[in-house]
Amino acid sequence: MNRHLKELIELSKLDKSIDSFTPQIEAANKKLAKAQKKIDNAQKEYNELEESIKENEAKITSFEEQISMLNEQLSANAKKFKEISNEKEMKALSLEEDIAKEKLTFANEEIERLQEINETKKALLEEKKSDIDSAKEEFENINQDVESTLKDIEEKKAELFTKRESLSRNLEQKVLSFYEKIRIWAGNSAVVPVKKQACYGCYMKLNDKTYSEVIRADEIVNCPHCGRILYMDTQE
Repeated sequence: MNRHLKELIELSKLDKSIDSFTPQIEAANKKLAKAQKKIDNAQKEYNELEESIKENEAKITSFEEQISMLNEQLSANAKKFKEISNEKEMKALSLEEDIAKEKLTFANEEIERLQEINETKKALLEEKKSDIDSAKEEFENINQDVESTLKDIEEKKAELFTKRESLSRNLEQKVLSFYEKIRIWAGNSAVVPVKKQACYGCYMKLNDKTYSEVIRADEIVNCPHCGRILYMDTQE
């Protein structure tokens, strides 16, 4: 077999091995991102509950202020009743008092309703706090596993890169450049085997002349259909 072809086959295998770690890295990072998203969602729900409780407390304060004003109004009306001189004034003051009492009843009912809602939301807040803590603990465990996985991958990749660099140095620059140009568009299928007289990059059948050249392996042969570098599958 042509020396350069043999080196290109080896180089292609190294590149495939290096790139084969990419899905593992992506899966590990995706797993970590999913754990982080779980924290973010729980935190968002916690913040929304907390904000809702604050809004209700502000409404309660507003109703309490309203109750205070209404009580003052009723007290003032009680004094006015003593000073009424005719029936018209009596009716007007009675109507005003009835409206104030209705507002007072409504304000008290709203305060009670909002307080009940807040009690429920405060219980949910505690549950959500527990969810956040659990999600953070889960994230830390996953993060440790991911860090360990990525560290192991980087060590293996570094070893492969060292081999690739050593092999690249021994290759003629023209041959290496030729390989890299094909790899730009073909990726890890820049160098492919021939099986059953077909290129295993584009799966097109080779003519007899090209097939014979691949079998001899005296020179680097490109697929006439796709341009990939061809070599004879050892099993063939």
